[in-house]
Amino acid sequence: MTYNGFLSHIDLAQVVLYIFWLFFSALILYLVRENKREGYPLVADVADRSYGAWIGWPDLPKPKTYILPHGGTVTVPNSKQDARTINLTPSAPFPGAPLEPTGNPLIDGVGPASYAERADVPDLTLEGDPKIVPLRVAPDFSVATRDPDPRGMAVIGTDGRIAGTVTDAWVDKSEYIFRYFEMEVGEAGRHILLPVTFCRVDAGNRQIRVKAITAAQFADVPGLANPDQVTFLEEDKICGYYGGGYLYATPDRAEPLI
Repeated sequence: MTYNGFLSHIDLAQVVLYIFWLFFSALILYLVRENKREGYPLVADVADRSYGAWIGWPDLPKPKTYILPHGGTVTVPNSKQDARTINLTPSAPFPGAPLEPTGNPLIDGVGPASYAERADVPDLTLEGDPKIVPLRVAPDFSVATRDPDPRGMAVIGTDGRIAGTVTDAWVDKSEYIFRYFEMEVGEAGRHILLPVTFCRVDAGNRQIRVKAITAAQFADVPGLANPDQVTFLEEDKICGYYGGGYLYATPDRAEPLI
């Protein structure tokens, strides 16, 4: 067969289709590998028997170091594993059995109260300043005149009792919204943060109602290392605590409806 005769048997559209299939297959393989930069290898534990690490196919990508915008680096994937003690026990000796808390689930950070071990540094603005701060250190921000000022309002828990009083509001300087209310609880006057998304503001009665936890449980809300800023890790712990209250705040919440 001559060279011209060989070319006459090639369908250009079909060749392009095959090239596209090869490219698309390689793209899928690349994306699946890149998806394993965080969270792998997976670890399965059932009835106190470790089933070891699982990676699956394809294998993990080669470690890559990323330069963070405000200094520092992070390398992923890495061999760092969550070494926290998980105070949960399976309710039955088979895979997928419900896990039951063995202590105080809100404090232990398990189930819906769990949190990720994020970086213990504050979120920053483009200028490199802490992003979420109280109004007392952000003089350029204030409560809108048409909105109720939460400062001085009483916070009511799901049991109808007063948990404390709001002392300040924390603003997100990049998004121009309030993220947290700062409140004073207990006789010692401890200050904690209350996520705005867990609140219902009753402006007429000057109250903020929270269904997530009881008044007494506000005393154990995770605190802050710096009174004027909150870190990624602290935010996860705080939101996890309130979120877990929807299942663990009272015994009846963990029971079936019927």
